[in-house]
Amino acid sequence: MADCLKITVGAVSFTATLRDTPTARAVAAACPIEGSANTWGEEVYFGAALDVAPESGQRAVVDAGEIAYWLEGNAIAIGYGPTPVSQGDEIRLAAPVNIFADADPDAVRKLTGSTGGEPVKVELA
Repeated sequence: MADCLKITVGAVSFTATLRDTPTARAVAAACPIEGSANTWGEEVYFGAALDVAPESGQRAVVDAGEIAYWLEGNAIAIGYGPTPVSQGDEIRLAAPVNIFADADPDAVRKLTGSTGGEPVKVELA
């Protein structure tokens, strides 16, 4: 399995280091993944239909830089700031997610200002 992904959302690109999880392996196997960005508060998510199960450690509150898979939405989710369900300045996604990769938090925060419909690509780096 490759160790890193290159994630591009519109004009913003960054790398993410894969964790050693079944979801990380499924994402790597599905690459390249291309789609269209959706936004929800300070989160970008996009469709990626993967056959994965909930993993131990699933949670809805993530840290900037944690790249997640939202099973219920069949989507990769990248939170970089508060969402409509956040309490205070936490990054709370819509539901518990499998966290499968880690990126530099400052790189992920460059997604600020992303809009729905921007092209998205996830590829092995």
